[in-house]
Amino acid sequence: MTSARRIRRVFIANRGEIALRILRTCHRLGLETVVGVSVADRESLPAREATRAVVIGPAPVEASYLNLPALIAAATGTECDALHPGYGFLAESAELASACAEYGLTFIGPRPDHIRLLGNKIAAREVARQAGVPVLAGSERVTAPEEVKALGDAVGFPLLVKAAAGGGGRGMRIIASPEEIPETLARAAAEARAAFGDGTLYVERYIPNAKHIEVQIAGDRHGHVIHLGERDCSVQRRHQKLVEEALAPSLSESLREAIRAAAVKLGAALGYESLGTVEFVLDQDTQRFYFLEVNTRIQVEHPVTEAITGLDLVAMQLAVAQGEALPVSQEAVRFSGHAIECRINAEDPSRGFLPCPGQVTVWQPPAGDGIRLDSHVYPGYSIPVYYDSLIGKLIVYGADRAEALDRMDRALAAFAVEGIATTIPFLRQVLQTEAFKAGVANTTLVERLLQPV
Repeated sequence: MTSARRIRRVFIANRGEIALRILRTCHRLGLETVVGVSVADRESLPAREATRAVVIGPAPVEASYLNLPALIAAATGTECDALHPGYGFLAESAELASACAEYGLTFIGPRPDHIRLLGNKIAAREVARQAGVPVLAGSERVTAPEEVKALGDAVGFPLLVKAAAGGGGRGMRIIASPEEIPETLARAAAEARAAFGDGTLYVERYIPNAKHIEVQIAGDRHGHVIHLGERDCSVQRRHQKLVEEALAPSLSESLREAIRAAAVKLGAALGYESLGTVEFVLDQDTQRFYFLEVNTRIQVEHPVTEAITGLDLVAMQLAVAQGEALPVSQEAVRFSGHAIECRINAEDPSRGFLPCPGQVTVWQPPAGDGIRLDSHVYPGYSIPVYYDSLIGKLIVYGADRAEALDRMDRALAAFAVEGIATTIPFLRQVLQTEAFKAGVANTTLVERLLQPV
C-alpha cells in the first residue's frame, strides 16, 4: 500500500462547467488550482476563477484538450502535484493516468490498469461475468456477418451492435433483421474507427422496453467499495443522456437493492479505487437487469447523487487520491428526497438539434430553494464552435419526486436565454409526457416524441 500524498495544487485538464465545478471544490478545501485552457477559452469562467490559467494549445481539441504531452507539460511546469481530468476528453485515458504517475503527478481517478481493462467493453463484460453480475446474451468480438446471424438465430432479433473501444453511442446500431447485418456492421465499424481508432465490434440482444440504470460506486485503496445509490438515465437522444434523476423511480426495493449489490460486487472484485459508475440496462417487461459498462470517471449527472446524499463527490475523489479511506461507510450513506437534472445544450431542436454556437445576449437562470445550476456561461459569453454543446446542467431537489418534477418545470419555464437556441423548450416537453411523469420512460421516449404526428 502506497503512503498518502497530500495534494496542494491541482491541474484541471478540462473546460466548461466541469472545470468550474472541480476548481470550486478545490478552493473550498484550500487547494490551489491551475486550469489548462485552449486559446478559445482564455476568457472563460474557469480561467478567471482558477488560481492560475495556462494556455495548452490552439482551439481544436486535438491540439489542446486531447494533447496529452501538452497537458503533462503544463501540469509539471506549474508545479502541480495532482491532475483532475473531469469527464470527456482524456478522462478515461489509461495513457494519461500512466503519464501522471511517470511524472510524479497524482491522478485523481482510478488506476491505469482499471481504466484500460474497463475501457474495453468486451473485457468489461468478461469481468462482470466472472464477478457473477448478469450480462446480456451476446458475442465476443464479431468479424463476419455470419457470426451475427448465428447469434440472432439463437437469441432472436433485434440485436444491438456496439463499439468495443468507445461510448457515447458512436459505433452503436440496431440490427432489426438478418438482411440488415452486412451494411450495419460496416457502418458501425467505420464509425468506431473514426471515433476511437478501433473498429472492433461486439453484439448484444437488444431490449426495446429498456431503462438505463446506473449505480455510483466509490472505492479506496484500503479495500472499501460502497455505492451511493442509483440514477435513472433513460431519457436519451442518440444514446446521449438528456435527463437524469436519483433515485430511480418505479423500482421495487428488492430490485433496487439487487442492482446496487451487483455494482458493488463488481467494484469489489476489481479492488476498484476512486469514483466509478456501473451501468445496467433494465428490461421493464421482465424486471431483469444486465450489465452494460463501467465509466471510470466522474459523471456529468453526479450532482443528482450529491443532492440526495449531501456528499461532495469531487471532494471524495480528492480524498481517495491522497490515499485516505472513504469519508463515509455504506451504513452511513443516507438518501433523502429526489433530484432531477436537465442538460442544457446550445442546440436548436426545431432544426434537428443543430448546434448553435454564438454570443449569449441574455442569461437569466432560475433561482430559489432546491435549485442548482452548474454552468460556465454568463451574459455576453461566446459559445465556441469547437466543443460539445453542453452549456449547463439544471438540477432541482424536492422532498419527493412530485415536488422535484414541479420545481424543474417551473425552473425551466423561468430560465431566460437569448442570442442562441437551447434545448430548454424541448426538455419541458419531455417532462410533460405521461411516461416520464409516471416514472416508466424508456430509452426510446425521445425518438417517439420526435416522430411526426
